[in-house]
Amino acid sequence: METFSLRPATEADQSAIRNLIRDAGINPLGIHWSRFLVAVDAADELIGCGQVKAHGDDLRELASVAVARKWRKRGLASEIIKGLQKTHMAPIWLTCMDKLAPFYGQFGFYRVEAPRNMPTYFRRASRFFNLYLVLTRSQTRLAVMVWQDKEI
Repeated sequence: METFSLRPATEADQSAIRNLIRDAGINPLGIHWSRFLVAVDAADELIGCGQVKAHGDDLRELASVAVARKWRKRGLASEIIKGLQKTHMAPIWLTCMDKLAPFYGQFGFYRVEAPRNMPTYFRRASRFFNLYLVLTRSQTRLAVMVWQDKEI
């Protein structure tokens, strides 16, 4: 089994992070190397990443978790998420497709169903994205989740 390690991203990682995000089909907006934790292989090649980005002073979002195709299904995303949780205080919010909610649940994230319990940023994102999904007749929905000390 090949090994990997986690480290904070450096400015030199910016291009590799962007490429990995694009390959994973994730929204490439809001990508800045300084917020990322990266996974690298033995040759220090970037093979995974994730970030916690701030929306104002007290709202943080887990975002841009991506793993290179060859490295998927080996626990990299899990290690990246746990690493970010170690370095960032709760609460941390996230949005994901509803089918991914159980994956994030194993890290203590839980769904917030009532829009009134969501910060404005996530309430708006949820409404907009779910409307888009309805208009495109998609069967999937967006889940808004939070990791914090107590349930809402």
